[in-house]
Amino acid sequence: MKINHAILHVFDFISCVNVFATEEVNLEDKSAKSYISKHANKALNSLDNKHGVFYEDSMFAEELQAYAQGQRSFMDMSRKIADYLADELGRQQKADSTDLLIVDFEVPVNGNQGGEATDEEVDASFEGQAMRYFAILLLDSKQAYMHEVGRGDGGRNDIARHFAILPSPSQKVQSYAVIDLMTGGVTLSDKKRLIAGEERFLLADGLLQCSMEASSKEAFSAVADVVETVANEYGANSALALSRAKAYAAEVAFDDGDFDLDELGREVFDGRSDMMGRFDEYAAEEHLSGKMKLDKAAVQRFTKNHKIRTDTGIEITFPAEYGRNPDFIEFISEPDGRISISLKNIGYIENR
Repeated sequence: MKINHAILHVFDFISCVNVFATEEVNLEDKSAKSYISKHANKALNSLDNKHGVFYEDSMFAEELQAYAQGQRSFMDMSRKIADYLADELGRQQKADSTDLLIVDFEVPVNGNQGGEATDEEVDASFEGQAMRYFAILLLDSKQAYMHEVGRGDGGRNDIARHFAILPSPSQKVQSYAVIDLMTGGVTLSDKKRLIAGEERFLLADGLLQCSMEASSKEAFSAVADVVETVANEYGANSALALSRAKAYAAEVAFDDGDFDLDELGREVFDGRSDMMGRFDEYAAEEHLSGKMKLDKAAVQRFTKNHKIRTDTGIEITFPAEYGRNPDFIEFISEPDGRISISLKNIGYIENR
């Protein structure tokens, strides 16, 4: 990851003093640079990311485009965002102190570079084409306790409460938006806030003025619920059905294709028209469209494995693609209604 610009504005609603930065973050400080890189990378690649499209009358989209074309400075852009968010957050009944981190960064097309790469590795990765993003992250300040070392002749150390602790690099930030400066595509995570008596999404509804669709994880989870419901309704093996659904999703994501619910129905239910028809009915009730765009990287991560647990307490985790291949795992329905699971072609067994 290559950070072009980064700035931090402070909204302190405890002391009622907001501190708007007049200079960018010092990226020569390796700790600050690493912190920013990790949060920006996490925001860009989270499985929970929702996707949005700017509305035609979005003023923010116009201003961001002007910034991307060099017609507006990073400092001016960040200050306008800070003014708006500080005013809106301050209108909450109980305003929590928040830091606003705004980052202009790039990642190479051939893969994201996290915060741990050396400067030489980062420079080498940008020899090809890069993708440029504009990120807005709301870092909720937390209350924490710290030691306070005694001074002077006294030998006493005390415990003090601090109100301005930022989220650690490993923590997930709840509210953020990452905009692709080339395509205008929006990736975001937001939570509803009660502002001036009205409950709404601060980033999507207020600042950005964009739509907010379900994340790839949420969309597939809804499909998986429908698959399981239909399988159980018709007495089919729901574990096998879900593993086939995951295998289909992983295959489509790998090929950069559309996630087609009709095709999934045929794959999962072996072409049984009654089950496929019921699947279509439930999918329509959940407002799931015939073809869906799912993020390739996200799908490959949450469909990689399938885990099942039997009523006898046995747990099995296997690659989802094996659910479609009886050469590795086979579910056998016994005459008495019980299920047998056969694991095949095992070269060795390792204790874990």
